[in-house]
Amino acid sequence: MSQQDLNACAELVQRGDPDRFAAVLAAKPSARDVLLPIYAFNVEVARAPWVTQEAMIAEMRLQWWRDALDEIREGKPVRRHEVVSPLAEVLSAEDAEVLDRLIEARRWDIYKDPFANLAHQTRYLQDTGGGLLLAAARSLGSCEEGIALDAGYALALANWLQAIPALEAQKRVPLVDGRPASIRMLAEDGLARLSSARAKRELMSREAGQAFLSCWQVETVLAQAAAEPERVAQGALGMSEFGKRVGLLWRGFSGRW
Repeated sequence: MSQQDLNACAELVQRGDPDRFAAVLAAKPSARDVLLPIYAFNVEVARAPWVTQEAMIAEMRLQWWRDALDEIREGKPVRRHEVVSPLAEVLSAEDAEVLDRLIEARRWDIYKDPFANLAHQTRYLQDTGGGLLLAAARSLGSCEEGIALDAGYALALANWLQAIPALEAQKRVPLVDGRPASIRMLAEDGLARLSSARAKRELMSREAGQAFLSCWQVETVLAQAAAEPERVAQGALGMSEFGKRVGLLWRGFSGRW
């Protein structure tokens, strides 16, 4: 794995996902070289549907990444690319399949159709957030699948609720039911899944736990949404910059997420 590729991955994550980048910096140095290519992949895939108004071009961009994952999964020589090359060195065939489901879920972002139902919305958040956390954690160490899917879903939901105003400005319908009572139920469900994941920490290795530092804001954001659902539409969810720094610093030292 070249330092040049790692630097390119770090720059992508820092620009495109600064909160995850901060979580990577809080992780142990041994975990960073593993997490950066996976998170850089996520940045590239997440933005692919948004960089063009042409659905066909967006589909082609996502297919390029699916083809790259096929090469990793099948053990073929992988295409030379600043993200794909280091990704192939840290990702198993099993987790390449997990990330393929993430790409398939991201096809929803190309179009402006609403989610078909609540199950579709839940699957989207679990395949994107849960799948990413599962692949990241298992690339570091042993991790029971349900822990990562629950915590990753909660993280994706927290990020999604924070993005609601921007998504609506893009003429999207980001929630099946955006009423305050329904938002409260969603947030409470996310908190329950986060609590379930935390209760099973003993089923994962300490190394895999480094990936879960990305969840450091989830409880605060979802608790805000559960207590005051109107904050979602107001774009008023989240921690202060000071709170972010202190919270992540404590979790980095303690390893508790």
